[in-house]
Amino acid sequence: MTKKVISRILIGLLALFLIVCIGFGTLYFTRFQSIATLEKITDNEDGYDLYTMTVKYDYSIDDIINSGYTDTQGFVDAVIKESLPLLPVSIKVPSYGCSAFRTTTTDGNVLMGRNYDFKLDTSALMVVCEPKDGYKSISFAALDNVGADQATASLKTKMACLTAPFIGLDGINEKGVSVAVLTLPSEPTMHDTGKPKLATSLLIRLVLDRAASTEEALELIRQYDIFSSNGRDYHFIISDASGNSVAVEFDCESEGREMVVTPTQAITNFFIMYTDKVDPEQDNGMYGKGTAKKRYTAMLDVLEANEGAIDRAVAWEALKAAAQEPNPEDITSNTQWSIMFDNTDCTAEFTLRRHWGKSFLFAISD
Repeated sequence: MTKKVISRILIGLLALFLIVCIGFGTLYFTRFQSIATLEKITDNEDGYDLYTMTVKYDYSIDDIINSGYTDTQGFVDAVIKESLPLLPVSIKVPSYGCSAFRTTTTDGNVLMGRNYDFKLDTSALMVVCEPKDGYKSISFAALDNVGADQATASLKTKMACLTAPFIGLDGINEKGVSVAVLTLPSEPTMHDTGKPKLATSLLIRLVLDRAASTEEALELIRQYDIFSSNGRDYHFIISDASGNSVAVEFDCESEGREMVVTPTQAITNFFIMYTDKVDPEQDNGMYGKGTAKKRYTAMLDVLEANEGAIDRAVAWEALKAAAQEPNPEDITSNTQWSIMFDNTDCTAEFTLRRHWGKSFLFAISD
């Protein structure tokens, strides 16, 4: 092989290397901009903290949906491809406990309170998204699910946070629509009618990005086959600035798991559509545990006792009434965070792991 041929090969390899570097740099420029916004807000002794990040890169919900996933791993792979193209990273899809309610204060503000319960401690990431073709929102993700509890500790954990738009558990958008997911003891919903499949946490992102009201959110959800990720079943609470609050559930008594929408003020880990079948003193099988019914009743008791005089303080008392201490035997124990979404002012007041005297207020307009 002549020097001239070797020189051409080396030049070709160098050109290929430069093309790859330029392509990678172009692909990751806005992703690195997102990472640059990652900030640690608290400094707790236990190492589980609150972080914030603003998503600067363009993402596509449709590309994830159209990837054709049929199981949890396929969904995870599609999320990684969208958020971390060309890089190997692993994430797990979480199970969700929780309690939530909707109320209106005496000054007319519509609030949705939310406890996220999970037995394993986790850091939280408040995520700001402003898609070009959607609404600005703030949502919250459990960083344990992407192995990034110390989010700013390394480049690896920082990169893992780029998956945050697709692993949110609750949030609110600029139109005053709030949404949260809660787990159920029934068999996972796995629709197969030929519609595109919508995984659990992706439903949260779809509603936040594209729904200006509860009714619009329901119209969106009906366009998809629901895919319950991680081998568990779920239901959702959706509320808007008008006070329209509903539970979105998939009938556990129906072979086709038809979607059922039930107006509700509160929700925990039992089927709202079958409230009368849930005895608070026993395990009620697929309908839900009695302990979940007790948390539901505890929230409503606080709200009903203060009817006509509800303010943010009363709403927080309702959340506290349903909060849970750690119980290693119960996956839906241990309140990791509590949030008061204000659908009127489009804000979220957040406290981590029952630190009731230490809260943070986030405004979409800020």
